[in-house]
Amino acid sequence: MLSENLKNLRKAKGLSQEELAIKLNVVRQTISKWEKGLSVPDSEMLIRIAEELDTTVTVLLGETVVPDETEDMKALSAKLELLNEQFAKQSENRRRIWRALFIAGAVIAGMVLLGELIELIYSQAVMNSIDESTSIIGGAVGPTRILIADTVNPIGEWIFALIAAVAAGIGIYRTRRR
Repeated sequence: MLSENLKNLRKAKGLSQEELAIKLNVVRQTISKWEKGLSVPDSEMLIRIAEELDTTVTVLLGETVVPDETEDMKALSAKLELLNEQFAKQSENRRRIWRALFIAGAVIAGMVLLGELIELIYSQAVMNSIDESTSIIGGAVGPTRILIADTVNPIGEWIFALIAAVAAGIGIYRTRRR
């Protein structure tokens, strides 16, 4: 009777042999031996087992406890709820990390675009400030402007920065809290 009652009460509480063993400071094999009837716990251990399983020693030693399916379902439901909460926390943490990365990408792309815009405005201002009446090169009839740029392909930087900004904007939108 003890072996069956111990097993049924442990399962009704939703505990594995390992979990009960940890609570009682014994190894899992000890719980297994008790449940198979190969050994029995001493009186002190019976009291601790009864306390962990929220029952009395007389119930443990008495008639066979019939497993209650609703208790099993409640225990399973509680474990599933705990797993669901952990999964939700992990998903929220991942969403926050991705959102932060997308925001950082948008800031960097914005800074690159701003830098390119400032460079373009500066070069236009320099070009407009050239005194057209004194700049005649190589016998040309009118003034000639020469712009020496330090970048090989400034259009490529603009396109890359725009694509990065659009991708970051999409990422920020898709990682918003719903």
